Amino acid sequence: MTKTTEDTQSDETLDRVLASAEKRTEARVFGAAQALQPTDSAGFGDRDGDQWDREDRHALRRVAGLSTELEDVTEVEYRQLRLENVVLVGVYPQGAQTDAENSLRELAALAETAGAVVLDGVLQRRPHPDPATYLGRGKAQELKDLVAATGADTVIADAELAPSQRRALEDVVKVKVIDRTTVILDIFSQHAKSREGKAQVELAQLEYLLPRLRGWGDSMSRQAGGQVGAGGAGMGSRGPGETKIELDRRRIRTRMALLRRQIRDFAPARDAKRAERKRNTIPSVAIAGYTNAGKSSLLNALTSAGVLVENALFATLDATVRRSATDDGRVYTLTDTVGFVRDLPHQLVEAFRSTLEEVADADIVLHVVDGSHPDPAGQLQTVRDVMGDVGARDLPEIVVFNKADLIADDDRLVLQGLEPKAHFVSSRSGEGIDGLRAAIDVALPMPAVEVHALVPYDRGDLIAAVHETGILKSAEHGEQGTEIHAHVSERLAADLAPFAH
Repeated sequence: MTKTTEDTQSDETLDRVLASAEKRTEARVFGAAQALQPTDSAGFGDRDGDQWDREDRHALRRVAGLSTELEDVTEVEYRQLRLENVVLVGVYPQGAQTDAENSLRELAALAETAGAVVLDGVLQRRPHPDPATYLGRGKAQELKDLVAATGADTVIADAELAPSQRRALEDVVKVKVIDRTTVILDIFSQHAKSREGKAQVELAQLEYLLPRLRGWGDSMSRQAGGQVGAGGAGMGSRGPGETKIELDRRRIRTRMALLRRQIRDFAPARDAKRAERKRNTIPSVAIAGYTNAGKSSLLNALTSAGVLVENALFATLDATVRRSATDDGRVYTLTDTVGFVRDLPHQLVEAFRSTLEEVADADIVLHVVDGSHPDPAGQLQTVRDVMGDVGARDLPEIVVFNKADLIADDDRLVLQGLEPKAHFVSSRSGEGIDGLRAAIDVALPMPAVEVHALVPYDRGDLIAAVHETGILKSAEHGEQGTEIHAHVSERLAADLAPFAH
C-alpha cells in the first residue's frame, strides 16, 4: 500500500523531532569544558564505585521550546529565575582580553549547567563598566538588536550587577537581565541535596535578594490609621504605614535568622565526628580545587567512593568523607569539598564557611587543578585565595594536575614549570594514581610518640591499634608476648605504657 503525501510529511516531521531530541540529549561541551568520563563505563573498572545519585540527577530534564516569557519583562515586578536562550555580555579593560574570554567561556559553562542554551556572547573593552547600564549606551543598543536577532529571552552579565544597573539594562534590551552571581546561586540551589546544603544555599540566595527587591510603591501598603482619603494621604493621616516591600524585607530577615540558627545547629554533629577522628589520631586529607577540576573523580579513583561524577560545574556541593589506608596500614580520611570558581559570590563563601572548615581542619590539602584548562595558573590562585579566607593557607599542600590524558607534552612542560613538585594524574585512565597514593603516604604526619613495648598475647587489640593508627617498625613474637617498636599517638602510647620498657 503506497503512502500518501500527508503520511510522508508526517514521517519526516517525526524523524526531525526525534533527531532533534536525540541531539539535545547528547553531552554538550562548551569552550574549555572537558568530559570527566565517557558516556559508558568502559575503561573505568571499579574505581568510580556505584554512583547511585546519577539516576536521580538525570531524572528531570528541561524541555526546550516551551517558553511563555513575556516580550517585555520590565512589566513584571516579581518573577522567578528561568534560564532558556541566553546571550552573554562582559566588560574588560585594556590588556585583559584573554582573561575576559576565559571568564566568558566559564560563564557559558555555568549557564549550560544551570539549564540554559547559550546563543552568543559579546565583550566590550572599556576602562570601567558603565555605572548606569554596565555596557556603554551604544553597546547596550547593539545588545538589544542582538537579542532580537537571536531570539534570546535572557541576558547574563559576567559580573555582579548593581540593582540599578540591572533595571536600566532591562529597560534597554527589553528582556530579563541577570548576573554571574545569580547563575551560580541557581546552580547551587539545583544541586544541593543535604539539609545543611539546602539551608546554606537558601541563606546565600536571601542575602543576595534582600537589597534587590522591587516594590509597587504605596499601592500595597498597610494603612497606619487616621483620616485617610482614597489615596491614603488625607488630613490627619500618619502616613502610608508598612509597605509591601518592607513587609517582604522583614520576612526575609526573619527567615535568614532562622537559617543561621539551623546552620549553627548542624555544627555540633560535624564537630563531634571531627573530634572523634582526632581522638583516634586519624589524619585527614581534604580535596580542594576549582569546580569541574575532577575532585570527585579523583576521590572515586582513590577510594571507589561512588560519589556523583558529571561534566558540569558544581556537580558536587555536599562534603563527602571516605576512609582510606596507606600501604603500611595507617588509616586516614579523604574529604571531597565544594569547588571554587573565580568571582565566587561572597554570600556563598560565608554560607558555606562551615563546609569549608573541613579544609582548614585537614592535615594535608590535595589541591586538584584541571591540567587541560586554558588558565591553570588562574585556577591555582583562585583556590588559594579562598583557602586563605578560611585559614587553610599554611597547610601542607600537594598540587595535582588532573586530566593528564588530555594534556599535550608541551603543556605538561609549562605546568611543571608552574608547579615543579606537582603530580600528573588521570582519574579516567588511572595514570599517576599509585604515585599520588605514595605521595600522600609520605606527607601524612608521623605519630608523635616512639615506643618499645612487650605486649601480652591477650592484648591483641593494642597490636591491632598500632597497625591501624601507628607505624610499626618491628615486631618479634616471644614466649611472653610480642616485642614491638612503633610510632604511635599519645593516646595509644598511654595504653601501651604498662608494657613499655
